[in-house]
Amino acid sequence: MTQRPIDVAFTPAVKAAQTRKGSRAIYEGMEMGRSIEDLAPFIAGVRSFYLATASAEGQPYIQHRGGPPGFLHVVGERQLAFADFKGNRQFITTGNLAENPKAYIFLMDYAHRQRIKLWGTARVIEGDAALEQSLMPESYRARAEQVILLDVEAWDSNCPQHIPQMFHADDVRQAIDQREARIAELEIELAALRGAE
Repeated sequence: MTQRPIDVAFTPAVKAAQTRKGSRAIYEGMEMGRSIEDLAPFIAGVRSFYLATASAEGQPYIQHRGGPPGFLHVVGERQLAFADFKGNRQFITTGNLAENPKAYIFLMDYAHRQRIKLWGTARVIEGDAALEQSLMPESYRARAEQVILLDVEAWDSNCPQHIPQMFHADDVRQAIDQREARIAELEIELAALRGAE
């Protein structure tokens, strides 16, 4: 059963800060009650996210992960997975997860001003070519180094306040191309009407 975010993130120190700053009453009634599968449509459109891990000593590390829409997969009621593409080969995330499986994923959709926070435990799976291939985006020019699986313990969404609205270049290009095509159609129609006069 997926926990409520308040059970994971709202430690006694966090609750004390909420009480001191006047927001505790709002969060006391916060309920979870949703499966990670409820996020599948949102996750299917994700082009990037941030993955936070920490060493055994608690040293935090945040790493960006990116790819085409659909590279992050919902693979069960409580599990996400992605092919971890070959990158700078520092392996900080890999090393951190080997000694501390706690992980956090932060998803941001700037176009729709939505964000999702996911708490859980993660593990690295190396050498499973079939699993890597099943998670690889079609026609994406990258090589999977390994797979990362996140068992989601809790998730939450935030309000859109203070999220700047930005659009992905591919989406803007598509909208411009559609507008240009429509302008071309209208110019042909206009020329035909002028020729009929």
